[in-house]
Amino acid sequence: MQQRYFIWTMLTCLFIHALPARGEQGDSLKHWGMNVSFNPGMILNMKQFEGKYIVPHKSNYTFGVELNYATLPADSDAYASDYDFPVFNIGLKYADNDNIKFHRDPEYEWREGDVVDHLPYLGDTWSIYGGMTRSLLRSNRWAADLTVCMGTAYSHDKYNKNDNVDNELVGSRWLIYFGFGMHTSYRIAEQWGVKAGLEYWHVSNGALNRPNRGANILGPSIAITYYPYYQTVYENKKAKVKEYFKPHWFLNFTAGLGAKTLEEDWSYTQFDLPSDDPDYRTEDFKLYTAWSTEADVMYRYARRWASGLGIDLFHGSYASRIEEVDKANKHDDKHSPWSLGLAAKHEAYYHNLVMHASIGAYLYREMGYRAKFIEKRYYETIGLRYAFPSLAGLSVGFKVKAHYLKADYTELDVALPIILGK
Repeated sequence: MQQRYFIWTMLTCLFIHALPARGEQGDSLKHWGMNVSFNPGMILNMKQFEGKYIVPHKSNYTFGVELNYATLPADSDAYASDYDFPVFNIGLKYADNDNIKFHRDPEYEWREGDVVDHLPYLGDTWSIYGGMTRSLLRSNRWAADLTVCMGTAYSHDKYNKNDNVDNELVGSRWLIYFGFGMHTSYRIAEQWGVKAGLEYWHVSNGALNRPNRGANILGPSIAITYYPYYQTVYENKKAKVKEYFKPHWFLNFTAGLGAKTLEEDWSYTQFDLPSDDPDYRTEDFKLYTAWSTEADVMYRYARRWASGLGIDLFHGSYASRIEEVDKANKHDDKHSPWSLGLAAKHEAYYHNLVMHASIGAYLYREMGYRAKFIEKRYYETIGLRYAFPSLAGLSVGFKVKAHYLKADYTELDVALPIILGK
């Protein structure tokens, strides 16, 4: 408890010390603001069986500080205007996860795995991220917004076979961070506000190591906000930048190269090997390659949005390893390195940044026994790319492919749009 209050106090002091004195704001500072937040949350059971080994008292506490940059009507462009003059965030979060512990009871199916006599735990995490906050409502006193952010996280503790064996959520020190929040704020002074809302955040390693069920936290938040730009935006919120945009169709071709570790390797070494086997509950997992190609037909109906449909082709070098594990467990299922899917695609643009997501259904996929239970017949992707105008809009970035929000693999990708009807 003392550690929590120490971190909260340090972040608050840093926040106050960083503020310019009244009357000292020049033009160079008029865009900038800050906030300090506190977020009591609880871990979500994203899978039915997770509730069988997460100890019921599963709350956590998150402390955060953000540096904010506001786009202002007087010096913004059409993109900022279309997003109603958004605020960009750089944030640092500390999550105290001491209360999140795990334990598998003997009644839970362990197969060869031994029941441990201690309570493994989810390690505390530090996260750093970038994001965008978009206003949904502004009045003289009240405001509402939503925030989306992505970044990286560091976990103080992770799975290990000595004293953290039941921690199936985090298997790496370095993790991918994703957050989403909806807030309401009330302006208590000219440059100050109090913000409250609901926030969700997720950390996982994108299947680059095992275990990797990921931690999903949801809870209320409260923040003290310093936003000297608020009055300027409020008074000029109708000062939209009028710039013509021509809707158009385009083809989008994407190629990606990714990597993953196998759920099958994790399950086999954790539960199916006898305890005297040298690989029993190993912490080292082989990394397998995966690649994908996508061909999409997209319609960009607004400067900031495009939607469409695409065909996705996947190849996994790990299919032969899954077949080997299935045979060892006497499962007679089909295996193929090739998968084919049909997906709905959506992209959001801010200048050269492209945030993209899709939801797809497999037309063909044969990945063995466990895939029938942990993958379903649909998949999701989310990622971020940067487009180079000088290279005909070619963009590079990364994405995570998942099944039911559980990562399948992480990849680097390159996309090339071809505009139709120029």
